Amino acid sequence: MRPDTRARWQIHFCVVLWGFTAILGKLITLDAPTLVAWRMSIVAGALLLAPPMWKRLASLSPRLIAIYAGIGVVVALHWLTFYAAIKLANASVAASCLALCPVFLALLEPWIAKRSHRPAELWLGILVVPGVVLVVGGTPDAMNGGIAIGILSAFFVAIFGALNKRFIHRADALTVTWIEMTAGALCVTAALPLLGSPYPVALPGTSDTLYLLALALGCTLLPFVMALQALKLLSAFETQLAVNLEPVYTILLAMLLFGEQRELGLGFYAGVAIILAVVFLPTLRNRGRPEVSPRAD
Repeated sequence: MRPDTRARWQIHFCVVLWGFTAILGKLITLDAPTLVAWRMSIVAGALLLAPPMWKRLASLSPRLIAIYAGIGVVVALHWLTFYAAIKLANASVAASCLALCPVFLALLEPWIAKRSHRPAELWLGILVVPGVVLVVGGTPDAMNGGIAIGILSAFFVAIFGALNKRFIHRADALTVTWIEMTAGALCVTAALPLLGSPYPVALPGTSDTLYLLALALGCTLLPFVMALQALKLLSAFETQLAVNLEPVYTILLAMLLFGEQRELGLGFYAGVAIILAVVFLPTLRNRGRPEVSPRAD
C-alpha cells in the first residue's frame, strides 16, 4: 500500500475513534465532571511514560507553560459541556452541536490571531442558522437544555482551536498535550465540589474503568499520535474533510448502538445536513493551506 493511501485510511480511522468519544460518554455512568477529571488524568499519566517529554518541558519558559495550562482549562470546559450535553440529550445531538465549531472559529479566530475578519467566514454564521433551527425543531423539548450546552461546548472548541493554533508551533505536540491535560485535570478535580460531584474523585466501577481507559487511550492518545503521522503526507483539504465527518460517524454509531433515530425527527437530520454543508464550505475554500494540529475531541 502506498504511504499516502495508508495515511488516508489512518486519518479516517482516527476520525472514527473520535466519533466513539460521544458513544463512550453515554455509556460511562459517572457524571460529566468526574468523567472529565478521570479522562484528563489518565491521558496525563500515560504521557508521563515518555521520557523525552521531561527534557522538552524543562526548555519551555514559565510564560509559555502558563499559556498552555490556560488552554488546558478551556479544553476541560469543552469536555465538561460536551459530556453534559450527552447526559441531557444524547450522543447524536451533542455531536451535531459540535459541528458548529468551524462557524464559531470563523468569528473568533481573527480576534484571537489579531487579523481582520474575512467576509466569507462571517457569512458562515448566517448560513448555519437554518440548520440550527431545524436541529432544535427536530428534537423533543426535553433535549433543549442539552442543545444549549452542546452549542456552548462548540464555542469552547473554537476558543481552544484558535489558541492552540496560535501557540502550538512553540513546543512539541506531546509536551503541549501533557501540560493541557494536567492543568485541566487539576482544575476540574479542584472544582468538583462546586460542580456538585463527589469529592474526592469517585472511583469508577469495573465497566466504567474499561470505558474510561478506552476513552483516554483509544480515543485520545492513539488517534492523536496517528493523526500526527498522517498529517505529514496529507493536505489540509483531505485532513479537514475527514475530520468534518466526525459528527456523521457519531450519529451512525449512536443509531446502531442506541437506536437514537427513534428519539429524533426528520427535521433534526435535515438541520444536520445543512450544518455539515456549511462546515465543508471553508474546507473547500482553504484547500492547499498549511496543515493544522489534531483537535482535542
